[in-house]
Amino acid sequence: MTRESTDSNEDDLTDARVAAYLQEHPDFLSHNPDVLKFLSAPERDFGDGVSDIQGAMIRQLRTEVARLNARQDEIILTSRANLNTQSRVHECVVALLAARSFEQAIQIVTTDFAVMLDLDVVTLCIETEENATVPLRLPGLRMLAVGAVDATLGENKKVHLRSDVPADPEIFGGGATLVRSAAFIRLKISDYTPPALIAFGARRPGKFHAGQGTELLNFLGKVVEHDIRLWLSRPSE
Repeated sequence: MTRESTDSNEDDLTDARVAAYLQEHPDFLSHNPDVLKFLSAPERDFGDGVSDIQGAMIRQLRTEVARLNARQDEIILTSRANLNTQSRVHECVVALLAARSFEQAIQIVTTDFAVMLDLDVVTLCIETEENATVPLRLPGLRMLAVGAVDATLGENKKVHLRSDVPADPEIFGGGATLVRSAAFIRLKISDYTPPALIAFGARRPGKFHAGQGTELLNFLGKVVEHDIRLWLSRPSE
C-alpha cells in the first residue's frame, strides 16, 4: 500500500472517529451551536401506542429559526434601503435651501430631484383655469385642469403611490412613455394659491407601491411647500 492511500484512509471520517473527537472535545457544540441545526435527533421507541414527538418538535423549531433568520435578513435590507432613501431626501432638501431664486428652486425640484432620487421624471403641476395667464414657464412645470389634483390623488389624500400603471401625459409630459411607477404628493402652498402636486416617475414597475412608507415623501412635500411659500412671500425686486 502506498503512502498516499494510507493518508487518504487516515483522513476518512468514520462514526467512531467523530465520536472520539467529540469525547475529547466536550465543549465543541458550545463553541459551534450552528452545527445543531444540521443534526437529526434519534427516534426513541416507547413501545406500542406511544409516539415520540421530539423529532417533530425539533423540525418545527428549525423551520421557525429559518423563518426568523429570513425575516431578520429582510428587516436589515429594508433598513438599509430606508437609510439610503433618507439620505437622498436630505440631499434634495439641502439643494432646495441653497436656491438663489424662485426659478432656480423650481428647476431643482423638476430637474435635480430626479437625479438625487434616482428617478426618471419629476414634474411640478399646478391647476389653472383654461386660457388663464401663466406667470412662469419652466421645464418640468406643468399646468393641469381644475380638479385634476383631486382626481389624481383622491380627495384630501396627501400622497398616492402607483405600482404599475400607464402614466398620464398631462402630468409627465413627454416623459410619460418612460413611467410605469409613480408617486404623487399634494402641495398646498396657501389658501390663496391653486392646488398643486409633485409627480415622481420611474420606469421600473414597483418602484413605488401601496405598502410603501410615505413619511419621507410627506416630509419632502412639506419642505417644497414651505420653500415655495417663502419665495412667493418675498417682495418683487
